[in-house]
Amino acid sequence: MLFLVAPIAGVVVISFFDWNLMGTPRFVGLANYREMMGDNEVWRAMRNTVYYVLLNIPAQTVLALLLALAMNRKLRGGKVFRVLFVLPWMAMPVALGIVWSWAFDPQHGVVNQFLALFGVDGPAWLSSTGWAMPVLASVNIWQYTGYTMLFLLAGLQAIPESLYEAADLDGAKSVQRFFRITLPLLRPSMFFVLVTNTIGSFQMFDTVYVMTQGGPGGSTDTMNYHIYQQAFQLFRSGYASALAMLLFAVILLVTAVQVLYFRKRTVYDFS
Repeated sequence: MLFLVAPIAGVVVISFFDWNLMGTPRFVGLANYREMMGDNEVWRAMRNTVYYVLLNIPAQTVLALLLALAMNRKLRGGKVFRVLFVLPWMAMPVALGIVWSWAFDPQHGVVNQFLALFGVDGPAWLSSTGWAMPVLASVNIWQYTGYTMLFLLAGLQAIPESLYEAADLDGAKSVQRFFRITLPLLRPSMFFVLVTNTIGSFQMFDTVYVMTQGGPGGSTDTMNYHIYQQAFQLFRSGYASALAMLLFAVILLVTAVQVLYFRKRTVYDFS
């Protein structure tokens, strides 16, 4: 608890000061928060962050669920595929960012060369304000979908087979089995996956730092990257702390909504 509360308390205190990390902190009261409320770049970063979350979470969850359902069918070579799907998660995000930056290079990248085989002229992905954020989201989806699949697969394997056997006796079809047995009993795993992935998406930093540096035109400037710029490039730790508190409040609010939604709908006892 000390390691959780102490850093948060420290950030709260620093947010009331003007401090460049080296000199003497100067108490400014709520000035950092007032500046934050009128700073258009902050709200642009927040919109970018929410856009990234909306791109990342639904796509990653649906793909992970489809993979988990396939892996749960005990196909030949299933264990090998599980390892292959999880391998991207084990790689360093910085290294992956460098590799994907090359892959999306408009002149020499494999993505545009592949599209050229079908007569499609690919755009300059990371230089486009419209494409840069979807590219970052796709890299994250590629890296973490296998990891998410593992939790959903564990949830699927915890569902008693007797429930499916009873449904078969009642003449239930595959779609009915999925929506009336699989999905309701998978809610504990789905809850964990959605909450942890949402928090992680709001804190996305590595991929932005390596692939776009917040560009082009600020289109990929997320809240975490904006906080980093204020704290360690402009040396405004007090203002960065105020931004961190805003991000913390947004994550807390979104998590609370998810908890309230799942609390009455989640089944914890399969007996």
